[in-house]
Amino acid sequence: MSTDKVFDQPCDVHDFEFGDEVVSVFDDMVDRSVPYYGEIQRMVAELARDWAVPGTNIYDLGCATGNTLLAMDPYLDPTVGFVGIDDSEEMLAKCEEKFRESEVSREFRLERVDVGNGVSVQNASVVILCLTLQFIRPIHRERLVRSIYEQLNNGGCLLLVEKLLCKNPLLNRSYIRYYYDFKRRRKYSEMEIAQKREALENVLIPYTLGENEQLLRDCGCREVETFFRWYNFCGIIALK
Repeated sequence: MSTDKVFDQPCDVHDFEFGDEVVSVFDDMVDRSVPYYGEIQRMVAELARDWAVPGTNIYDLGCATGNTLLAMDPYLDPTVGFVGIDDSEEMLAKCEEKFRESEVSREFRLERVDVGNGVSVQNASVVILCLTLQFIRPIHRERLVRSIYEQLNNGGCLLLVEKLLCKNPLLNRSYIRYYYDFKRRRKYSEMEIAQKREALENVLIPYTLGENEQLLRDCGCREVETFFRWYNFCGIIALK
């Protein structure tokens, strides 16, 4: 796994993109940038195991390099199919490479789609948005989530992992400070933290936990429950 050095030198910062440079270090980047990333993957895999129905599909929207699907592969009935969707051609190429290296034997397909413009979901008992919805423009989020809900099989679930805003401004500032302390412990420099924050400013737009929960309920989800929380990160399961 290559070490993330995308922002370790002074640069003219542009909006964050998932191109070749990021893809080459993505696994290290996400492991060092998302608190309890490995545990979140395990939790998503366990939840998917309990809700995935044999003969149906699991969709990972914003699948990146395939970490989430690969984490759940050992847990699932072999007749459950994988569909990984991402709008980065580079991410999908890396994902397919990792699937082949890991000798994934179940049926899977990878599709290049900008989920912000809508997505077709077929015979899905589980749909995953792991650190994806936060990159969708807010004006499109309700339409996307409602479409996913309507296409999801009855009895299925949506698993959502997001970075959050905190409703209370004082707590929000504190949580951000704790998060940057976490990144320092993961050996990111002050320059790396500052430059990545600037690159993400207009790209990653988080909601509060309450706003995410209300969005899911407004789109029809009958039960919405938090399964993970660390300061300004959360995992939510929503049932149809």
